Amino acid sequence: MATSYRRYAGGAVTILLAAARSGATCVHAGAVGTGPNGDLVRAALRAEGVEVASPPVPDRDTGVCVVLVEPTAERSFVTTQGAERHITVQSLSAAAPTAGDLVCVSGYSLVGRTRDPLVEWLETLPQGVVVVLDPGATFAEVDPATRDAVLARTSVWTSNAEEASALAGVSGMEETAAVVATRISPDAVTIVRDGPRGCVVREGGRTAYLPGHPRRPVDTNGAGDTHTGVLLAERASGLSWTEAAARANAAGAIKVTRRGPDTAPTRAEIDGFLRG
Repeated sequence: MATSYRRYAGGAVTILLAAARSGATCVHAGAVGTGPNGDLVRAALRAEGVEVASPPVPDRDTGVCVVLVEPTAERSFVTTQGAERHITVQSLSAAAPTAGDLVCVSGYSLVGRTRDPLVEWLETLPQGVVVVLDPGATFAEVDPATRDAVLARTSVWTSNAEEASALAGVSGMEETAAVVATRISPDAVTIVRDGPRGCVVREGGRTAYLPGHPRRPVDTNGAGDTHTGVLLAERASGLSWTEAAARANAAGAIKVTRRGPDTAPTRAEIDGFLRG
């Protein structure tokens, strides 16, 4: 018997909310449905000043992901697919990124009907757009041609250790980061995180270790997305990738002490946490 139940706007929304709360100007390039789920997504984004670039998908609502959170704070997912899968090159292009912008791509969008339009759109991005790949658990299973095409366009890889290991075939944050770095361009950045252990940032052939902040978790749902959102926001603000990752580690530590994926901290909360 579950002890509680609540509807949240999750997925890409979690990344966007985390980034917005750290001061970034954010645009959701994906598709949002017409119905109560789509309304929930739009309301959550609007509350944080996040723009939705494309018009609502008519006659189809956004899908549902049922997340079961255990007493250990670990979780399991059962996902249905809806309007968020109905993207086109044209709908993605409405976001209109320009040189210097950061475009975050989820590996979960590289399976099913979103794969082809997403890969085609990536090929059209202007020079200087920074493509950040958050591969998710499915990326290692993506067909090799698609996987290689996306890796060739990736400017930054950011994942948890398990996802990096699935591609690299080795274990350990530093070890997987070194192997993943050989799969992307030489000037790209590789970031691998491992919850309370922190993360590593590999850039220019050198690897920096950023310690984590162990906490007693109540809900790990959205912790990785919170890390990604804060990482991108702080990089957009002018910090180095290493400095941004240090703040992202703090954000993830705060997040796991809160229930729900939409509970990313603000920049002021991160500042207070780091001051101790």
